[in-house]
Amino acid sequence: MLAAEAPTWLAQVRDWLFLNWLWIIRGAVEIGVLAVGIYYAFQYLQRTRGWPVVVGFLSLLGLTLITELLQLQVLSWLLQAFFAFSVLAILIIFQPELRRLLAGLGNLPIFNTGPEQPHNVGAMATAIGRLSNKKTGALLVIERTVDVHHDLHSAVRTDSLATAEMLESIFFPNSPLHDGGVIINGDRITHAACIFPLTHRQDIRKTLGTRHRAAIGITEESDAIAVIVSEETGAISYCQEGALHRDVSEDDLLLFLSNLFLKKEQPETKPAHWAARLKESLREIAAMINKKLRPGNP
Repeated sequence: MLAAEAPTWLAQVRDWLFLNWLWIIRGAVEIGVLAVGIYYAFQYLQRTRGWPVVVGFLSLLGLTLITELLQLQVLSWLLQAFFAFSVLAILIIFQPELRRLLAGLGNLPIFNTGPEQPHNVGAMATAIGRLSNKKTGALLVIERTVDVHHDLHSAVRTDSLATAEMLESIFFPNSPLHDGGVIINGDRITHAACIFPLTHRQDIRKTLGTRHRAAIGITEESDAIAVIVSEETGAISYCQEGALHRDVSEDDLLLFLSNLFLKKEQPETKPAHWAARLKESLREIAAMINKKLRPGNP
């Protein structure tokens, strides 16, 4: 009797309070994640060689919508048949970007709990400093999670410790291995006389030589670190994720390599808790996004 005599507006308020908000929250989360993901994907692809492909893909998508509205059956069928193979085309065209992205995600602390392979950063920095003083051109590519030697057409396989003396002897002007660059994995030199792919970016300075362009190119397609010594000026530079940092000192290079490769080599009494690894992974994802949005400085 009391329920029947309740006002209509009170029943509406009751129905609103007991509304199932789960589907609203789920929809808001999905829209937010998709919006943020698409935004950062576009920001990331603008600095890669695949950006013209994205523009062409969006143009064809708009053309497909127009053909559907105008009911152009033949053109609509052709465009739909083309988009059926678009997934395979994307995997082929954006293979370097996807590989680097997956390598970065796989290297997050939540997935990588083991100790890092030791790097002799002191020997590398010492060798670079000596080569810089002699104005001897050099290119060092330090592998991380992606093997860069599989994509090379010219390389001499070596297996020696990455000592300062060995690096100096390789880049000595009369050495048969001085032309090209070396690949360092951990504390060993695995390949020498390597010819790396050059970058195709159009926004870099025309004065950059082949070594600097090769350093940008190999770091665009992998997560490797490249260190360069200019043969003309002896200036030291390093490159990470396609961003070139020029005219750094030996101490600055040593500090950069130490922060990058020696931060996880401190002894631990027990493995880090999964929550701590997750928190560190989220911080590294935020740092990766900031680096992608930061314009390159070649």
